[in-house]
Amino acid sequence: MSTINWFPGHMHKARKEIAKVMDEIDVVIEVLDARLPVSSENPMVSQLRKGTPVIKLLNKSDLADPQRTQEWADYYNGLPDTQALIIDYQQKKLISSIPDLCNKLVPSRSNNARQVRAMIMGIPNVGKSTMINALMGKRIAKVGNEPAVTKGQTRFTLKNGMALSDTPGMLWPKIEDIDSGYRLAASGAIKNTAIEYEDIALYAAEFLRKDYPELLINRYKLKELPERGDLVLEAIGRKRGGLRPGGVIDIHKASEILLNELRGGQLGQITYETVPEWLEKWEQQRLEAERLELERIEQERLDAESQSDRSARRHKGN
Repeated sequence: MSTINWFPGHMHKARKEIAKVMDEIDVVIEVLDARLPVSSENPMVSQLRKGTPVIKLLNKSDLADPQRTQEWADYYNGLPDTQALIIDYQQKKLISSIPDLCNKLVPSRSNNARQVRAMIMGIPNVGKSTMINALMGKRIAKVGNEPAVTKGQTRFTLKNGMALSDTPGMLWPKIEDIDSGYRLAASGAIKNTAIEYEDIALYAAEFLRKDYPELLINRYKLKELPERGDLVLEAIGRKRGGLRPGGVIDIHKASEILLNELRGGQLGQITYETVPEWLEKWEQQRLEAERLELERIEQERLDAESQSDRSARRHKGN
């Protein structure tokens, strides 16, 4: 799978609009997919908020692995100016406490005459509009199963007077991490027209085979665990009527079955990524950035020496 480039015009416009109003925002509410917290975390959010306190809502927790979700909540709660909550929409009391939490994160602002201003952000199809409706206590924001339903900024006023600005679900210009691209596609954050079903399903099948083998075996009533992701898809095709004339397996149909059931939670509670995995990736990225910086400094030194040598030769020639 190559690097995903997915930056529709309305998202580019939204980024510019958010950057303009961010100085007026007291708290950012970032909705994340609990199944893939980092992959669903838009790096542009941290760039745009510039230290503004953030509440990270680990949404769709009913679909996620509870143990891994708690580990992610603990990790985020250890970061400065950050509060993480594990959310599902049945927890009305917890959701209703979010405006008060916003006030606590900016006590100096909440003691002033002006009400706290919050901005809710998140990638497409992460459940942001549903969260707004839950906060408002009524259906206000448009909700849909397809990504990118919200197209422009909207401002709401909550019962406690807090101003809440909605934003379009934004993906960033390039999804550099290959695993993140696959996970976003498998979860449904990227429109089906932008992905190859079989490619994504193959990744999902291999992931499930390694991390959640029992869920895979139980869901598709497999006698044993296949040794590779492609064999998992073949087994699903045989079990679910994906055989064409001559015994040929319809891999596309098997891929659709797996992805649809994975997204719908029929396989069970699944989380694609772990805290240790990302800590290791971030350390590798840090070391690589350090290496590149040292190379840049060394190249500048060599260029300066070369320039000095050329100047000395010109001076000697004169």
